Amino acid sequence: MESSKAQAADLGIKSDKMLRKTLSRLELLFLSLQGIIGSGWLFAPLYTAAYAGGAGIISWIIGGILLIFIALTYSEISSSIPKSGGVVRYPHYTHGGIVGYIIAWSYFAAGATVPAIESTAIVTYLSSLFPSLTINGHLTTTGLGLAYGLLFFFFIINYLGVGLVGKVAHGVGWWKLIIPSLTVIMLLAFDFHPSNFYANGFFPPSQYLASGFSGWSSVLYAIPAAGIIFAYTGFRQAIEYGGEAKNPSKDIPFAVVGALLISIVLYTLLQVAFIGAINWSSIDVKVGNWTGLQYSSLSSGPFYEISKSSSVTGPILLLFDAFAILLLIDAAVSPAGTTVTGMGTGTRVLYGLASNGYLPEIFLKIGKTRVPVISLITVTVLGGIFLLPFPAWIALVGIVSSAAVFTYIMGGIGLEVLRKKAPELHRPYRLPLARILSPISTLVALLIVYWAGFVTLFEVVTIIFAGFPIFFGYYARRNWNISVRLATLLGVANAFIIGILDLYFFMVTNGLSVGNTFAFIIYLIIMSILVFSDMVIIYLKSVTSRQEIKSGAWMPALILSVLALSYFGSFGLDVLIPFPEDLIVLVIIGLFFHYIAVKSGIKTKAIEEIIDNMKGLI
Repeated sequence: MESSKAQAADLGIKSDKMLRKTLSRLELLFLSLQGIIGSGWLFAPLYTAAYAGGAGIISWIIGGILLIFIALTYSEISSSIPKSGGVVRYPHYTHGGIVGYIIAWSYFAAGATVPAIESTAIVTYLSSLFPSLTINGHLTTTGLGLAYGLLFFFFIINYLGVGLVGKVAHGVGWWKLIIPSLTVIMLLAFDFHPSNFYANGFFPPSQYLASGFSGWSSVLYAIPAAGIIFAYTGFRQAIEYGGEAKNPSKDIPFAVVGALLISIVLYTLLQVAFIGAINWSSIDVKVGNWTGLQYSSLSSGPFYEISKSSSVTGPILLLFDAFAILLLIDAAVSPAGTTVTGMGTGTRVLYGLASNGYLPEIFLKIGKTRVPVISLITVTVLGGIFLLPFPAWIALVGIVSSAAVFTYIMGGIGLEVLRKKAPELHRPYRLPLARILSPISTLVALLIVYWAGFVTLFEVVTIIFAGFPIFFGYYARRNWNISVRLATLLGVANAFIIGILDLYFFMVTNGLSVGNTFAFIIYLIIMSILVFSDMVIIYLKSVTSRQEIKSGAWMPALILSVLALSYFGSFGLDVLIPFPEDLIVLVIIGLFFHYIAVKSGIKTKAIEEIIDNMKGLI
């Protein structure tokens, strides 16, 4: 038993001590605000309106409230165990390698794309002045060149140290609060048309919405798909920089919850202002055709074009023209600030992967400026790669948001496991009613991912399983002492079978656009056999793997169960369980796996080391 615990150790304890602890409470708050108020405020109101019409304002309120449940659970964990890259390290502490790797891999896949998304947003907005930067919303060669230049600039800022990042976040943060607030005031005061909210009804029929849904389904679908969750998930920044905070135990909960509360108010008002300011005739879109918004002139720079196409006259028109220029400046400043912190977050997530033993220890290397330098370089290069296949903002945010939110199912689970297995942990912030709020947090994460629809969820699951070859080829070999031959065989077999299976299903469903239930059942059966055969083989071959496998076997089962429900539910390709009955089924599945996961949690070697280290500081 003890040797099994030792395999789930924390390799980053020594390098954690080398990180510079300089971030203040306000700097942590603005780091989270930086992550929230980036390209989301520039583009998400447009796509939210296109997907849900006037009811889109409800999407922002629901999305923000749901994220607070998740943030509260992480506030207790991160105040007890402040770690850089914390979100990807905590599951490893409570469940070991399988759960930890799945969460870390999917979270890294999401975080690594943020610099690309934000750089794309800057260039897309600037195309309102320089049309050669984009074609039909996609970056041209010139636009890509500018985006790469921005990535390099953000790399330099991060390389110069976390102190500079914190100061940039603090300074730019005030700007990012002021400009959106002024936008709300100006549009509500001078160019607000209440009738827009009822164009084809407050809940427009599906034929007028880009989501293809209507009523509450469209409202819920917009939460992950339109960029709402992409914006709100920026709250995690304070958690990811936790190991570099001056007083993390008190300041992280303040920063995380405070940033979310501020952003809920701001984003809801921005959505109200955007919808109320739409001048349908000037953008050549029929009144109430919400789908047409994303193909209109608004697509290159929603609030800039709203200002340019407003119906105001006289001196107010001059004011709007001047403000439009200010919006273009903000289109560079807001995403730039988010990219600086987002690149730093991706760096710390990669650092967290190496700390868990999922990647070589070279990614733990701390440079002269006291940042994880190899991880930073890697994240920058990956950001450049992601610019190539997805050179449009909306092409990335749905997948990224769902991959990130899926990892948040471990907030409530991790909190309960740590209370049971490590009651001696010092908890400066103790979440009230945790036994109620923890399962709610798990359900919230599953619901948001489910609302993204089967297509997005299938892509997220593909990303998750695509990491299995690395897991079996590296982590299992190093930590569970399986032979090189077996590790290689499992890694190659997983890469080949998963690749062929995904390609097969993608082709027979015409790019995931039409249902093929027979093919989906084949996919589920083969994927289930593959994943659980991997675990059985290793369980039989390696004694040191057994505790972690028993603790983590529920995770692949949960993933495949939710994917099956997604296919047959109201957001899927073969709707057998309509809305809202499918949500009831999801709640049952979520609660079942929540309590299975809590029961299967373990006190890993990593937690023992953390507790021992804390005792040494007392």
